Amino acid sequence: MKPSEPQPSLRDEHWMRLALQGARVAAAQGEVPVGAVVVRAGELLATGWNAPVAGHDPTAHAEIRALREAARALGNYRLDGCTLYVTLEPCLMCAGAMLHARLARVVFGAVDPKTGVGGSVLDVFGDKRLNHQTQVRGGVLAHDCSALLQEFFADRRSARRARAEPLREDALRPPEARFAVLAGAERARYIRDLPALDGLRLHYEDWGPPDAPAGWLLVHGPRGWSYEWRHLAAALAELGQRVIVPDLIGFGRSDKPKKESAYNLQEQAGVLAQLLRRLGMERVVLVAPGREWAGVWATLLQPLCVGAQLVPEPPLTPQAADAPYPDAGHRAGQRALARLRADAEMERAPETAPLTVQALGLPAAFTLDGPEDARLLARRAVEYFAL
Repeated sequence: MKPSEPQPSLRDEHWMRLALQGARVAAAQGEVPVGAVVVRAGELLATGWNAPVAGHDPTAHAEIRALREAARALGNYRLDGCTLYVTLEPCLMCAGAMLHARLARVVFGAVDPKTGVGGSVLDVFGDKRLNHQTQVRGGVLAHDCSALLQEFFADRRSARRARAEPLREDALRPPEARFAVLAGAERARYIRDLPALDGLRLHYEDWGPPDAPAGWLLVHGPRGWSYEWRHLAAALAELGQRVIVPDLIGFGRSDKPKKESAYNLQEQAGVLAQLLRRLGMERVVLVAPGREWAGVWATLLQPLCVGAQLVPEPPLTPQAADAPYPDAGHRAGQRALARLRADAEMERAPETAPLTVQALGLPAAFTLDGPEDARLLARRAVEYFAL
């Protein structure tokens, strides 16, 4: 080995970290978080991550996808001299493909005691009866690889429990299938034991540092729901900010009382305040569309709210806008808050007047049409409020 070359363990860790990046992409897409890369002579040939759910393909494991890409790159299915790095011990299907490809080495992270064939359930690579022998190394960044898998399955279990929670007789809950085509389902969090909820289930998202005591509260308007904030929440989180994005009761993924008389602003604000305290949030900057809404929420959420930012309401496609509302019965909250909106300006105290986008140096015609607009607004707002 040349003096300038990294030690094998460091080299293996480097490539495993790249495989972990792919695993995180899989997790973000709702797939089991497994990632893989193929390398030859220090050169990255291919990357892959799990995609059997999205592709309706039982063979679309991270390893198989990486092998296919590497074979195309080399123009040969035989990957002589190549090493495959994968975050989870390979299954029998993937191991067979690796042997058929004549890989020189396979390096994996976490062991799989149920289906792994790199030494756990079987030792396929060590079977001397086969006409090709592939070297195997396991346990590289095993803790990181295992932690990602454990977090993913814990979130899945939490989501299943949330879906199984009882529904009040006087409320409706939108079917999960209504949201299947929308990205970001893995971020959904639910809570129903806040006193102000009285047994209703509230949906929210918690972006960024999970223990930060200060951050941002993004509240949708009477026509929207939390999905409209996905770009701004992501942009703020990229800047290291904690962002709480709830669906008000009657909106989005939250439960929806059937009667319009069940809705009022004070009770909605009480739910938000209890949610923030439960999450350990001591102070927030509120972001909301519409001058009257931003002002009234800032007033009702005192002293937690230390600032308010008025923004244009982000647009939703018709499909996304209608997803939480299968029928008119699910829209009681929309109708009620539209009626209450007329009274909202009277609720607003002068000292809580929200900041306009012009105060951040943005034009009055500024819109939140996509990720780039959201990043621009996030940078300006973070600089201004300096939480």
